[in-house]
Amino acid sequence: MSTPFLDTARRVIRTEADALTALADSLDGRFREAIDMMKTCRGRVTVTGIGKSGHIANKIAATLASTGTPAQFVHPAEASHGDLGMITDDDVVLAISNSGEAPELANLLIYTRRFSIPLIGMTSRPDSALGRQSDVVLQLPSLGEACGTGVVPTSSTTMTLAMGDALAVALMENRDFTAEHFRKFHPGGKLGALLSRVSDLMHTGDAVPVVAEDAPMAQVLAELSAKGFGVTAVTDVDGALTGIITNGDLSRHMDTLSGMVARDVMTASPVTIPPEALAEKAVGIMTNAKITCLLVVDPAAPAQLAGLLHIHDCLRVGLG
Repeated sequence: MSTPFLDTARRVIRTEADALTALADSLDGRFREAIDMMKTCRGRVTVTGIGKSGHIANKIAATLASTGTPAQFVHPAEASHGDLGMITDDDVVLAISNSGEAPELANLLIYTRRFSIPLIGMTSRPDSALGRQSDVVLQLPSLGEACGTGVVPTSSTTMTLAMGDALAVALMENRDFTAEHFRKFHPGGKLGALLSRVSDLMHTGDAVPVVAEDAPMAQVLAELSAKGFGVTAVTDVDGALTGIITNGDLSRHMDTLSGMVARDVMTASPVTIPPEALAEKAVGIMTNAKITCLLVVDPAAPAQLAGLLHIHDCLRVGLG
């Protein structure tokens, strides 16, 4: 079913998609120059822009910072009132203006030239004030906006955002930026939860229920009750993990518990997980095995119990 609203929406999206294709096809050696400039920067990449370009610049700075390239956003109007002091000789400035003639950028551009601070300009007009002053110009294709009137920043801001993402990802891959690095910058929210390690969530030390193989059932019951996980690990005389006892194991041996010891009731070779595994993987293991706890064993010392992870620990941070 087609309506004027749907027709407009599809036209806008297709126009912007065509603009992105044109942008990808237009990339040349100047992109590599910009990457080299940002990669060798000893300070931070300062991203700036005014209006809609400013909003995009703020996002680009945030994306760079979260993917291993120290970056900040400086508002060009505030820069003229003291924030130029946030930009040092060790920085690189990435200035964004589709027209390249935003008057609010003037003082900041002059500042970069006066102190020989490398300047990358992102604009559709390399002959503009921004283009002429820049050491490297990342040129956006001169295409019409998707609004139909040619005055509302739409296709141009989409291309600007995509160019920023391209810079960030290219730098990230060049730095061999891994999920572990990403996790350090994203400890909160859903991303933080997805990248959590078992070691971040597991219980350790005296909080972990443990009994010896020859422990009488009264001691096993006491440990299960005291620690509250519904399971206890079982270790041999050397402290090596040999099994696990769950409330289910006790139920299955209810008629014969008298006179038995932990070794008689335990399930040998329990499912374990290393502390460096992603907590999301632990959730998958527990879900598939229909269990609520995993014993954590370090591969470097495979017989030694390192901790215990409960499904509730994962649910608490948003996993599962």
